[in-house]
Amino acid sequence: MILERAAITVRDGEQEAFEAAFATARQLLDRSPGCASVQLVRGIETPTSYLLLVVWHRLEDHLDGFRNSPDFGQWRGLVGPFFAVPPEVEHFAFVAAAEPEGGPGPGPGPVHPPA
Repeated sequence: MILERAAITVRDGEQEAFEAAFATARQLLDRSPGCASVQLVRGIETPTSYLLLVVWHRLEDHLDGFRNSPDFGQWRGLVGPFFAVPPEVEHFAFVAAAEPEGGPGPGPGPVHPPA
């Protein structure tokens, strides 16, 4: 499992429209083979800043699968017009995960690397 982190900045005043477009675009990610979970969070101090967090089974599921699919073009067509600058995308390997008191939160939950 890997985590894709895309730092997205949208044009000021277009946050609501971006979030509405993302609600539609999210379906394209959700149906992509290898996509385990999708989250979008908005900055509190900087409300034009968003983090898109996608858990993929394998890096190739994102780079070779989704990014090379027709769905990526549709996704970018829906949300891209709101970008103030191109998103900064980076991938991360899970090293450790902790469950908050009371069980897993909204994230992907504990991740156990393959033996």
